[in-house]
Amino acid sequence: MEKYLTDKIRNLALVGHSGVGKTQLVEALLYETGAIKRRGKVEDGNTMSDFKNEEILKKMSMSTSVIPIEHDGLKINLIDTPGYFDYCGEIYGALRASEAALIVIDAQNGLEVGTEKVWNYCERISLPRIIFLNKMEKENVNFNKVVSDLHIDYGKKVIPFTITLGEGESFKGIIDVLNKKAYEYDGFEKKEVPIPENRLEEVEVVYNEIAEVVAETDDEFMEKFFNGENFTHEEFMKGVTSALLEGTAVPLIAGSSETGAGLDILLETICSYMPSPNDERAHNGFRREDGEQASVDPNEPFSAVVFKTIVDPFVGKISIFKVVSGKLKKDDTLYNSSKGISEKFGSLFFLRGKNQIETDEIVAGDIGAVSKLVETETSDTLTTAKNNIVYKRIKLPKPTLTYAIKPVSKNDDDKIGPALQKISQEDPSFMSSRNPETKQLTISGQGNVQLDAAIEELKNDYGVSVEKIPLRIAFRETIKGKSDVQGKHKKQSGGAGQYGDVHIRFEPSTEEFEFAEEVFGGSVPKNYFPAVEKGIREALEEGPLAGYPVVNLKATLYDGSYHPVDSNEMAFKIAASLAFKKGFQEASPILLEPIMRVEVTIPDEYMGDVMGDMNKRRGKILGMEQLETGEQKVIAEAPHMELFEYSIDLRSMTAARGSFTMEFERYEEAPEFVAQKVIEEANKEA
Repeated sequence: MEKYLTDKIRNLALVGHSGVGKTQLVEALLYETGAIKRRGKVEDGNTMSDFKNEEILKKMSMSTSVIPIEHDGLKINLIDTPGYFDYCGEIYGALRASEAALIVIDAQNGLEVGTEKVWNYCERISLPRIIFLNKMEKENVNFNKVVSDLHIDYGKKVIPFTITLGEGESFKGIIDVLNKKAYEYDGFEKKEVPIPENRLEEVEVVYNEIAEVVAETDDEFMEKFFNGENFTHEEFMKGVTSALLEGTAVPLIAGSSETGAGLDILLETICSYMPSPNDERAHNGFRREDGEQASVDPNEPFSAVVFKTIVDPFVGKISIFKVVSGKLKKDDTLYNSSKGISEKFGSLFFLRGKNQIETDEIVAGDIGAVSKLVETETSDTLTTAKNNIVYKRIKLPKPTLTYAIKPVSKNDDDKIGPALQKISQEDPSFMSSRNPETKQLTISGQGNVQLDAAIEELKNDYGVSVEKIPLRIAFRETIKGKSDVQGKHKKQSGGAGQYGDVHIRFEPSTEEFEFAEEVFGGSVPKNYFPAVEKGIREALEEGPLAGYPVVNLKATLYDGSYHPVDSNEMAFKIAASLAFKKGFQEASPILLEPIMRVEVTIPDEYMGDVMGDMNKRRGKILGMEQLETGEQKVIAEAPHMELFEYSIDLRSMTAARGSFTMEFERYEEAPEFVAQKVIEEANKEA
């Protein structure tokens, strides 16, 4: 691969709903630009960007891959992303490393929820974008309807740079509106043909819409437009570029990754109108910790950000990064300023899927990779020791779905820790932990697609078999009433015995645990008070109801007795624990369940369904809030045990348009039917 200067580089995240043909489009563009001689197919498992075992098996993208192509003296880094929003961490990372987005839409299915989500995200971060309307050759395709739907949702900023010659089975080619030329395609070969007479007026209408957008970018252009003067080619190019970078226009190009139609115009649009990394108007997703905007400049000291990590069981660890400033050479020493450590790397290369293209240097704005960085993780900043700056880490959404799993065998148990760590290194939105309270091993993420795939990956890539088990809730136990009890431990079996006797009052407390003493006359010597307290504290760890920790309890030691020979700390510790078990049961014990605060973001039309469903989950609606996006935020509280699969259910209720966050709020008394069920299950396990 040739060396390219910063201004000759274009970085585009390839985004869109699952199944729209992003991966197949990558294959077509590789073929169009001569990088490959034969196109791979998702169905055959031989595409350049889907190379992981799980991706080949499931025939879907599950991980980010970088595919550089060369065209017209430029290098275009296509960052192919998964379509499922379970992998939003991958999508956000790719968009952060790009100056533009290439949104792919299936012409047959039209506007889908995955497209809506990436569009809205691009709007929030002001990222320029191109729409490629793919699969124009499929049955029942209606170009005008798709464009109309886009205009309804996103306004007139979506402008067709092309219109089609036929559609569906009669799809033959493309009319290039900007250049007012028509092309028919035979495979990936094209020939120019006259624009049909009945389409000339349509071409002029669309062209004038583009000219109007150009006019709005400059006062002189506006005057020229109203005077009916034509723009020069340079003026047109300048105006279109400004409109695209300012986000006032989004070009739509129709075509087919199967037949090759429109790919040449797509490439021309990318090269002509999409920004280079060092364009002053370009989006830059990297800000320093001090909030200052980074400058993409090859003449400044080296800095880069790792936005993707690949952990291959056979190849090892590969860190994919974007150079923000300066350049990295193969003999340089890297300094991880996020962790404050120096790291040696293996080879320096560009990635095309899993294929490594060796290089001796990577310049600002370009995307490259190194091997064998041990400590470096996704979102870390790489610099030199002298250029100790740190870029902000990407903010990932908190997990919304958790599975409890257990290894099938002892061999699996030995291997599962390192395997889970490697999966989370590849996908930071995937998390695993051992709950210290329930003792369960859990995996968490954005949805069932992501977690089920992780379980398959454990088995297929790391040889670790696990099974899902019911997720345990971290309940608590407490008391509502008061009790006054005696705890007595007496043991004599020849020789020294054991004797401890305590009288303790138990009552509710606002603190987690209080211990007090009101002993008079030395009935219990002071040196045994700590043993009494310790005996109760240890008993609190497993409550008498169902074995959950006991909270909000006060114990007051007020009387007792001792033996001058047989009494010791152990005896009083045991006596205190006996008193606790008896006193707890006599003080109206109850089970407490965790209550979560839930914030659900949904389109208006799903409000009734979501609120009704929340009530069925024993939830309480606290309020609603209208968002700037036009969506509604519903704020509620609900028991944790009712929200185990809320991620899956909300997706089903809202056609995947809803999202939510959840965090612990407090503990509340569990209803009798819930408490009874939990206690019965605990007794069975015991």
